[in-house]
Amino acid sequence: MTTSTHRCSIFCILPPHILRNAAQNSKDPALQKAALDTLSRDMTFRSLRLARAARGVVPVSAPVGVKPGTPSITLFDAKGTEDLPGTLVPNQQESTDPDVKEALAGLLGTYQFYWSEYERNSIDDHGLPLLASVHFGKNYDNAYWDGERMVFGDGDGQLFNRFTISIDVIGHELTHGVTGAEVNLQYSGQSGALNESISDVFGSCIKQKSKNQTADQADWLIGEGLLTNKVQGKALRSMDSPGTAYNDPVLGKDPQPDNYKNYVHTFEDNGGVHINSGIPNRAFAVAAKAIGGYSWQKAGRVWYETIRDHALRPNATFKAFATRTIANAGHLFGDKSVEQKAIAEAWLKVGVKVAGTT
Repeated sequence: MTTSTHRCSIFCILPPHILRNAAQNSKDPALQKAALDTLSRDMTFRSLRLARAARGVVPVSAPVGVKPGTPSITLFDAKGTEDLPGTLVPNQQESTDPDVKEALAGLLGTYQFYWSEYERNSIDDHGLPLLASVHFGKNYDNAYWDGERMVFGDGDGQLFNRFTISIDVIGHELTHGVTGAEVNLQYSGQSGALNESISDVFGSCIKQKSKNQTADQADWLIGEGLLTNKVQGKALRSMDSPGTAYNDPVLGKDPQPDNYKNYVHTFEDNGGVHINSGIPNRAFAVAAKAIGGYSWQKAGRVWYETIRDHALRPNATFKAFATRTIANAGHLFGDKSVEQKAIAEAWLKVGVKVAGTT
């Protein structure tokens, strides 16, 4: 029997500043309650994450006799409760429940992306079974990966739609498992922002591949479809243009900076991990568009090899990560190659200066 390990972590797609703004600015008591309840639960989940992390990694058994490249996906229905995993979904392939169908498509699409493009066998590279629970809680405004399964809320229906609706959200969350298995970047400050950005990068690549889009054709939005038509916004984040995803009386204005000179120093959200991720996000989008073609084939390959080359420290800074991407572009495509030059220039464009670049 093949065994692997994965780290127990809780990563939520919806950052606390959005939920806090919703609780403070909404005049609807039901929306205020939904936002506050979600914030409360997310804080509990993060406390559990720390407790689990203190106990160390958890061994996971890969399916016996399953060939690499064969996904193992199981869905559960929490049916509006907070009892996990919930009830096993029978005949999940034939379900007419949109949440089940979207979750299944997102998990399968993420698995197939990593296998077909990088020969990675599930998120841990050892065939880890993918588990997910839909319909978690009442009006729960989030989705998260807890190191064991994906959990999806239904949203409140006023500000947020169901959280299975965006394949890039599912790819984003599962990529936290990939990053954790490879480099386990500390979830605070710049390393935490890199952790979030890497998930956005591959979440976007997964969506782009599902639509057969080149870098120039992509919208570079994260969480498109999550916001209802009552919200003045198009997504949770814009990788191509950080700070422009939404500007709404209830949710506030997208606070992401697009340049290191505007780095946000804050204690909230583990040092602004969902905010400052806009800086490396833009670097990737700029590089991918400059290189051209499909984002995941060259720029994505460089980012993937960077989290796998064991040169990054858990507390890596933007500069350290940028340095490794430039070096890996050289290893993959040659020194002074078009790809290496595009990546170096992209980091400079977002204000991250690396030795040897001008």
